[in-house]
Amino acid sequence: LKSELAVQLARRGRPEAVEQMIEVQRIAQESQREVREVVRGYREADLTAELAGAKGVLGAAGIVCEVTAEDAALPVAVQSALAWVVREAATNVLRHGDAGHCAVELVTRKEHVVLTVENDGAGEPAKAGGSGLVGLRERLAAVEGTLTAGLVGEGRFRLEARVPMPRVSA
Repeated sequence: LKSELAVQLARRGRPEAVEQMIEVQRIAQESQREVREVVRGYREADLTAELAGAKGVLGAAGIVCEVTAEDAALPVAVQSALAWVVREAATNVLRHGDAGHCAVELVTRKEHVVLTVENDGAGEPAKAGGSGLVGLRERLAAVEGTLTAGLVGEGRFRLEARVPMPRVSA
């Protein structure tokens, strides 16, 4: 409505049109901020749920999945980034290769947290053009983390995410 008012005022040569457009711009920016907050909430993933989900989905597919996770209080952003790693890794185990076993390990140390997903069913290397690992690297970079992935032996594939633990001020 404000933009329609501004158009009408501008057509009539009224100076109030500028004020109305400034208000339209403010409302649009506020709306964009609110939408981003909503989307960010939808895009955060729960690490505990993703670990359990990976074990359940892989198990249902006939893949023995062992999950070892230390209980640690991780910042929400770190948990979310690692949860996405678990989700993508489980998806890749299902889609690529023919795994019979998958091990997921989450280790938390004073300096860093490491999530490792390794399976024994590595097939042909993925063709270029996929966005899964690229997206994970971007998510991890947001929390200063890194991702390595590749063959680690005959038919074995390992994905490792490493995120530094935030320093706590005394």
